[in-house]
This record gives sequence, C-alpha cells and structure tokens, in this order.
Amino acid sequence: MVMEVNGKHDGDLVRLKCSVKQYDWGRIGLDSLVARLFLRNCDDKIDENKHYAEFWMGTHESGPSFVVEEKDKEKEIGDLSLKSWISNNPEVLGDTVVDKWGIDLPFMFKVLSVAQALSIQAHPDKELAGLLHTLKSNVYKDANHKPEMVLALTEFEALCGFVSFEELEVVLENVPEIMEVVGGAYGDEVLPVNEQDNEAKETQFLQSIFIKLMSAGSKVVSVAVSKLINRLNKETKTRQLTSKEELALKLEKQYPDDIGVIASFLFNHVRLNPGEALYVASNEIHAYVGGECVECMATSDNVVRAGLTPKNRDVKILCSMLTYKQGPPEILKGIPVNAYTKRYNPPFEEFEVDRCMLDQGASVVFPAVPGPSIFLILSGQGSMYTSVSSPSSPSSSSPSSSSLFSSPSSSTTSSSLSSPSSSSLPSPFSSLSLAPLYEDTVEGGDVFFVPANTEVHVSTESELHLYRAGVNHVLFSKTLM
Repeated sequence: MVMEVNGKHDGDLVRLKCSVKQYDWGRIGLDSLVARLFLRNCDDKIDENKHYAEFWMGTHESGPSFVVEEKDKEKEIGDLSLKSWISNNPEVLGDTVVDKWGIDLPFMFKVLSVAQALSIQAHPDKELAGLLHTLKSNVYKDANHKPEMVLALTEFEALCGFVSFEELEVVLENVPEIMEVVGGAYGDEVLPVNEQDNEAKETQFLQSIFIKLMSAGSKVVSVAVSKLINRLNKETKTRQLTSKEELALKLEKQYPDDIGVIASFLFNHVRLNPGEALYVASNEIHAYVGGECVECMATSDNVVRAGLTPKNRDVKILCSMLTYKQGPPEILKGIPVNAYTKRYNPPFEEFEVDRCMLDQGASVVFPAVPGPSIFLILSGQGSMYTSVSSPSSPSSSSPSSSSLFSSPSSSTTSSSLSSPSSSSLPSPFSSLSLAPLYEDTVEGGDVFFVPANTEVHVSTESELHLYRAGVNHVLFSKTLM
C-alpha cells in the first residue's frame, strides 16, 4: 500500500517519484543506469540522444521527490513533494532527527552514471557555506555543508585528495610541465622541506604549487597541456604509461587546454570495485572520473569548481578553503550486518548506506531505527512489508550500537533469513506495539521513504539488489548514552 490521498502518515511505505539530472558528463540514453531507473520509476520516455547523469532521491528543491498516491488501487503521481509531506508529518523523522536538523530529511540519495570526468571541486563546510550563500545565493544555493560518499556499482574511477609529499616529489620530477607553469623557483624548495621533515612546511609548499598552478593564465596553460600531451604520445611508443599518464590523455580529450589535465597528477587516483566506497569530507578536493555508483550526502547542492568544467569556476575560494590533507583516502569495504547486507559508515552523522544483495527466494529484515530511510530497489523483483513500532519508555535499558543497528537474530535456511517475531527484536524495540502490516510489490526502479521506527521486511521472487540510505546510527548511539 501507499500513503492515503490526504497526505496523512499511516505507517505505510511511501512510494516516491524521483528526479533526474541531464548533465553533459552523464551517460547517453539507455546506456545510463540513471536513465533506466528513471524510466522504471516514472514510466517516462527516455531520449536516446540525451545525457542522463544523476537520479535524485530526497527533498532538495533542485531535484525533489514526489509522493505517489493510491486511488482506487491505482498509483497516481500528485503534486505533493516529499518535503511537503514530511512537513505535514514531522513524526516520520523521529524526535532525534527533528531536534538535530529540524523538519527536513538531513541527507540526499543519488545514483550517478559518469561517462566523462566531473569538475575538480570541493564542498564548503558549514561556516563557509553560510557565508557563500549570503554573498552569492544565486550560485551557492544552500547554507549547509555537503560531506558525501560514493559506493561503486561498477568499477568506479575518481581523483580524491592530494598525494603524499613523497609522491609529490616524484610527480614534480616526472611531470616537468607542472614547474613550467608554476615557475622553476618552487622546485628548489622541495628538498629542504623534505629534509626538515616539517609537516606544516610540506603543506605550505603543496598549497603554493596548487594555487600557482590553478591561477595560471589560459595561454600558459594551453602551451603546457600541449607539451604534456605531445610528450606522452611520443613516450607511449617506447614505454608503458602510468595510470595517471593514461588518465591525463583521457582528460585532455574531454577538456582540451584545461588546467585540470595537469593538476590531476597532484591527486590520488582511486579505482573502486563494485561494493567499495569512498567518502569525501568538506573542503577536500575530488573529481569523479567514470563509472556508476550510488551517492549519499548531507542535504546540499553547493559545489566550488576550479577545473575540468565549462561551468563557473571559483579558483580563489577553492584554493583558500582546502585542507591540503595529503595521503591516500580511506576505502570502505562495508561491515556485514546479516548474510545479505553490508553497511557503510562514513564519519558523518547525516547518513549511512546499506547494500543488500538478496538471492532468489531469500528474505531479510531491516530493524526499526529511530530515524527515516530511503530504499532504492536497483534490480530484481520481490515484496516489502512494514510493521510500525513505538520505542519503549525511557526507563528501558539502552542497547549497544551493535545490537540496535545490526540485523536482528534469526534462524537461517540455505536460501533465506526467517522474519523474526516482535519478541526477537533488540532493545529498545523489544516491547513494541506492532501496527497492521502493509505490503507492496517491488521491482527495479522503485523508491520508498520509510518513516522512523518502522521495521521493513523484504522477500524476493528473483535475485534482488537494494540500497538503503538512512541517518548514521552513531547519532542514535550518542543520544542513548
């Protein structure tokens, strides 16, 4: 079932119609997973000549989701946005979320289909976001920060963070075009800084190189990029190019004469396998290069760009806001919470993501949690039903985070996890009043909002892959201490 026409919350799964973004870097037509999801989600037509880049799920005004209402057993898409529905039913967020962030969903959920590189960019922290929003609200539309995480669906390629100082020395030696842009005098600073082993001076040196590079004039950049590409094309005939050198050749074809082609050597080149995740904090440099992924972030659409883009660039702001943290980023492999599900917990309170890969005929339970969730059915067919709960009184014993947010104990068979009874649920949900169960048939492209304190049961007719975004359980652990 789906919510009632009057918009009242009755404990149901809330089916959503979601938004799509057609950016030039997206994959074209049905080659794009985003396009295929949008086709199934909205039953809309796909233009085989257009780029389908991002599938948005959430409440942001730039790509809102809308509630699908049920009238006489027919599903109809009305004008009621998820944001408006939540405003009318704030209890669906749970008290902790409302107290922390107000009456809105604190995270956005997306699917990305990347055919060519996104811009070299960073997202401002809360303080800077507020300032930029005040000064340039037409460009920076949100006063919120935007930490984010990508979870690879296919092999996924990205640039993220600056290389270590040791690798930077190698880069400056092997890519002479960098020093031709920034000036040879900077090269003399490398060895003394390294000998002093002074982290602050290493950071200062990196910052100087990067600012000089990104601020170079267009003629200087064009000459340097041309020299780099000509050199690599010659050298590829006599040796195997490094992965970064091959990437530079690819980026130049996508963005000719762009400083980002040269700057890419300063960043960590990351390749994710399906099921691996990468998180990016505020004020950290990054650029997604290719592949498909799910992405989750705090609710904001602020981006400060400086390269690999035809869009507005704000080089001074980007260079001034970065942390200049060096070294490889952390890759998350996911923590198993049951036989079919892994959880990815970045160090941000706004969100976490579950990846659930169900075999044919299997079933699994997502226990009730004190915050909202969005479920995306990526592929397959099955059914979902809910049981609505109310947390026990404050006098109940507080559970550990592992017992509260792991899948409840259940006996298993070779093909399924049995659905536990209410008595097997972990405290503080061990004394729950279960509302009537609601069931909905689900398939690839379906998206649901699930209110706080709602247990979700999923069973499959075929192999089914789903992803859940929710508020990071660490927040709820803190409130129970």
